[in-house]
Amino acid sequence: MKKQIINQTFDEERSLYNLIDSEVLNCIFAGEADGESVLKECRGVEVKNCKFSLRYPLWHANKFTLKKSSMDELTRAPLWYCDNGAIEDCDITGIKCLRECKNIVVNNSDIASAEFGWRCKGANITNSKIDSVYFLFESKNVEIDNLTMTGKYSFQYMKNLHITNSNLDTKDAFWHSKNITVVNSIVKGEYLGWFSENLTLINCKIIGTQPLCYCKNLKLINCEMKNTDLSFEYSDVEATINGHIVSVKNPKSGTIAADSVGEIIREDAIMKCDGKVLLREQEVTKIA
Repeated sequence: MKKQIINQTFDEERSLYNLIDSEVLNCIFAGEADGESVLKECRGVEVKNCKFSLRYPLWHANKFTLKKSSMDELTRAPLWYCDNGAIEDCDITGIKCLRECKNIVVNNSDIASAEFGWRCKGANITNSKIDSVYFLFESKNVEIDNLTMTGKYSFQYMKNLHITNSNLDTKDAFWHSKNITVVNSIVKGEYLGWFSENLTLINCKIIGTQPLCYCKNLKLINCEMKNTDLSFEYSDVEATINGHIVSVKNPKSGTIAADSVGEIIREDAIMKCDGKVLLREQEVTKIA
């Protein structure tokens, strides 16, 4: 049976350092001592119904579970260098949560954390709400389902990301990313996907100015585009769009098929641009 630590308050530095195979239940990590790293280097620990208000509470944790707990704005950088952990039913507002972690599950949680999830490898995020800046910067091998995300500059320099059934309200998403697939989702923001490689959007609604420029091997399948002017500039693209595109500018290669396009701009290109724009079976070769 695991050791249990119940209904206690800790505020000293490294209060439960190197805790192993234990349950921490209904505890409070806060107080005048203002100690940091209260659960550093823990292993095989389940933390449940706890409240955190101290810096760096979970660093270098391995095989941990954080359930039904809260981390307020004073828990700066609450989880770093952690492996094989789960965050479930939690409310987290500490800045820079989750950095350089491996194999982390986030489920049914509400997180407001600038710089969330930097340089992580292997993450699964489901049924959650996250507000962040530079969300998941330089992370790899991430699965996301049913996420409501708000913020700026998300998913930059990522590799191997799969998103389904999500609502993403974010500026400059997917810049310099590789091997990204987004399915059945809404993606709202300015300058979506610039300089990406192998970005695929399926059954998605794309909203915002100047999306999907300078892309390599870009694919849009059965998507909708709203308020998307100056789209696809210098991109290698294959796209099937349901409805209207405000404007398309200098696609580098491939074919863009849509019901209608407000304007097709072929001017001032700095490279050879042979991309085709089709209005459902009819090729358009001049400004509409």
